[in-house]
Amino acid sequence: MLSILKSYKVFAVIFAIISVIIVSLIYNTLNVYQPLPIYQPTMVSTELVDSTLQYKKKYHKIADFSFLNQNGKTITQNDYKDKIYVANFFFTTCQTICPIMTNYMTEIQKSILNDNEIMLLSHSVTPEIDTVEQLKRYADKKGVNDNKWNLVTGDKKEIYRLARKSYLAVKENGDGGPFDMVHTENFMLIDKKRQIRGFYDGTDEEDIDRLLKDIAILKQEK
Repeated sequence: MLSILKSYKVFAVIFAIISVIIVSLIYNTLNVYQPLPIYQPTMVSTELVDSTLQYKKKYHKIADFSFLNQNGKTITQNDYKDKIYVANFFFTTCQTICPIMTNYMTEIQKSILNDNEIMLLSHSVTPEIDTVEQLKRYADKKGVNDNKWNLVTGDKKEIYRLARKSYLAVKENGDGGPFDMVHTENFMLIDKKRQIRGFYDGTDEEDIDRLLKDIAILKQEK
């Protein structure tokens, strides 16, 4: 009888050890680092991509740019060198999705305020309305921190080119001129190599949470 009990005890100990090992392996497998995808034009809806790029499968990056921000300062790609940043397209007089997007961008600003690696960039799609002065009023109203977040305006053709050929973020407006565009609710996560690493619904709280988590993942990359 004693030998049987001892056998059960030995079995129980061995079973417990094996169980701990299995649980540990499963935990480590589920929590292994998974890099974010690098988005190419072929991975994005064709309505958001310029026709000249719709078959491009690799090497896509954000092109050089030059705009004026809410303070009249010229902002270029050099201001975002070695930075991770969140970009979007909006206009200050929008009464539909833009206020929601701006409010969520403000929440992101709060989360990354003390993180020198992260910045924000919002492009106006109506530069004829969104002058520097208009952007400044909007920025003051929305609590924009000038060190973290640039609201930019400039040549409409350049904004259109960047939106369609770099960020893959706006639709063509067939009813308007050749550079008219319909912006989406998308936020784009851009890495330090100027590559798109994620698209997020800028009107959805769960997607904003996912964006913040993806920023943390992206920061782990070397």
